[in-house]
Amino acid sequence: MKSEKLEELKKIAESCTKCKLSTTRTKVVFGEGNPEAELLFIGEGPGKQEDMTGRPFVGRAGELLTRLIEKAMGVPRSKVYIANIAKCRPTENLQMEKDRAPDLEEVTACSPYLIRQIEIIQPKVIVTLGNPSTKFLLKTQEGITKLRGNWANYNGIPVMPTYHPSYVIRNGGENSNVQKEVWSDLLKVMEKLNWEPKVKIKWK
Repeated sequence: MKSEKLEELKKIAESCTKCKLSTTRTKVVFGEGNPEAELLFIGEGPGKQEDMTGRPFVGRAGELLTRLIEKAMGVPRSKVYIANIAKCRPTENLQMEKDRAPDLEEVTACSPYLIRQIEIIQPKVIVTLGNPSTKFLLKTQEGITKLRGNWANYNGIPVMPTYHPSYVIRNGGENSNVQKEVWSDLLKVMEKLNWEPKVKIKWK
């Protein structure tokens, strides 16, 4: 059973000490959702709220992602799977104050958990949110601005890179041009999965 395999992997991750982030974390943020999910979202790393709760994408960026999944795509968040490339919160100077992207050492140490999650879940489509997960999965140094909206491939699985919800928030938030671009990317994902959007988004 996929759920059992994920639970076994989660237990291993929760006791991980492979990198320095293990010394400052409150909780390991393994990932959550449907083990049989057709769609897998991959972000970069947990923030403050995620570190406190052990759940991915529950802060401001997570609220935006959840609205996109549930209000725009028209499916329950529980139908998809959501994970990060780093399972512990990366912060500037390990002070647990200002978030940052995971560094190469942290990605190298933690990425085997993500790779195994993908192997277990076997999603039909992956959406990478932001640069770290996109660059890792696609083995590229190209930035997300050039890559977003264009289909790529990871071990035979179609990958759609798009902006991280936190980037959307920093650049105008909902109804911004950045949000429109994310939604256009998600429409391509829904078409690939033969999902019908439940609502017509009207941008102001």
